[in-house]
Amino acid sequence: MYIFKAAVVGAGFMGGGIAQVITYSGLPVVLKDIDQEMLDKGMDQLRSIYQRRVDRGKMTSGEMQEKVDLCTPTLSYDEFADVDIVIEAVPEVMNIKTKVFGQLEKVCPEHTIFASNTSALSVSEMAASTKRPHKVIGMHFFSPAHVMKLVEVIPGLDTAQETIDDVVMFTESLRKIPVVVQECPGFLVNRLLMPYLNEATLALQEGAATAREIDEAMTSFGWPMGPFTLMDMLGLDVIYHTGVYMAREYGGQNPALFKLLFDGGRLGEKAGAGFYGYGDQTDEPVQAMIKQLQDEGKAQKGTKFSWQRLMMPVINEAVLCVMENIAPPDKIDMAAIAGIGMKYGDERMGPLQLADVLGLDLVLENLEKFQAQYGERFRPARLLRTKVRAKHLGKKVGKGFFEYTT
Repeated sequence: MYIFKAAVVGAGFMGGGIAQVITYSGLPVVLKDIDQEMLDKGMDQLRSIYQRRVDRGKMTSGEMQEKVDLCTPTLSYDEFADVDIVIEAVPEVMNIKTKVFGQLEKVCPEHTIFASNTSALSVSEMAASTKRPHKVIGMHFFSPAHVMKLVEVIPGLDTAQETIDDVVMFTESLRKIPVVVQECPGFLVNRLLMPYLNEATLALQEGAATAREIDEAMTSFGWPMGPFTLMDMLGLDVIYHTGVYMAREYGGQNPALFKLLFDGGRLGEKAGAGFYGYGDQTDEPVQAMIKQLQDEGKAQKGTKFSWQRLMMPVINEAVLCVMENIAPPDKIDMAAIAGIGMKYGDERMGPLQLADVLGLDLVLENLEKFQAQYGERFRPARLLRTKVRAKHLGKKVGKGFFEYTT
C-alpha cells in the first residue's frame, strides 16, 4: 500500500519532529493534539527546523513555506477520514496510547496503519485493544527525529506482513533507516543502551569516578557524548521510568541514584539540573546524594571505573539479542551505529563487531572478572561461551559474530 497522507497524534518534541520529517519527504501530514499551546509549540518546532535550513542556505523561504503548508495542525479528528498511517507520539503510558487507538478506530478508514512511537511498551498489548491488530505496529523514531536516521520497526504478535512491508517502505521514503526487530521490552537500541547507562551510574554512586571523568573517558572511547551528558539530554524522568519498566521485565535493580534524582526534580537539561547543573545550578546536590547512598550502605565503596566495565554489558546484551532472534547481528550493529552513534575510536562500530575486534576470549574474560566482582548482571551470555569454546574468537582468527579475511 502506498501512503499518500499521514497523521501524527501528540505535538510534543517527538511528535513535532516526526511531522517535520514527513513534510520534508513531500507528504501531507495532520498534526493533532488536545492542547492548543502544545499544538502551537509543535508547529513552532517544525518551522524552526526548516528555518535553520534556510539560515544555512540549504532552502529558500518559499521552499520552507511549501513544506510547512503540508502540515495541518488540528485539535480534532476531522482530518483523519483519509489518512493512510497514524503515528501516535503521546506520553509513554499504555492507557493513554490504547485510548488514542480506540478513538482512531472510530474515524480512520479500515486500511489505516496504526503506528506507535513507543520506545519500550508492548506493541502486542496495544494491538489487542483494537479491532485491527494486524494493522498495529511499532515505529520508534530516535531523538531528535529530524537528525537521527534509525527507525525501529516493531511488529506485534498479530501484525500482518503487509503492514510490516508498508511501514518499511514508508520509513525508507522518509530517508530513514528501518530495522525490523522482534518485540521485547526496550526493543533493541534501548535494551543495549540501558545496561551501559546503569553501569555508568553505579560507578558514579560508588565513587569509582566523577561524572565528568566518566563522560570524558567514554567520548575518548568513541561515543558522541558521555553517558551523563546523554541522560541529561534525554531526561532523567524518561531514564528512570524506562529503567523501572525494564528491571521489572528482565530482573535486576536500577541504580538508587536514579530515584533520588527523579524525586529531587533533577530531570536533566529541561529542568536546569540533572547529573550536571545548568545556568546557576551546580552538581553539589548530586554529590550529597552519592554521600547519602554510601553512608546508608546503599552503594558500594572503593570500586574501580574502566571503559570495559561500561562496554562489556553492551556487548553481552547484544549477544543475548542474537540468541533471542531480536535481530540478526548485522542489523544489531547497524542499529547501534545509527541509533546511538556508537564508535570505537574513529570507526563506526556496533557491539558485536567490537567484540570481534577485541577478541571474544578477552570479552568473556572481562565479563567473568566483573561477574566475580559485581555480581550476576555480568553473567556471560551462553552463545559467547560457545563461540569461545569453538575457537570463534573474532577478527584475529577470521570468524566470530562476523567473518573476516585473514
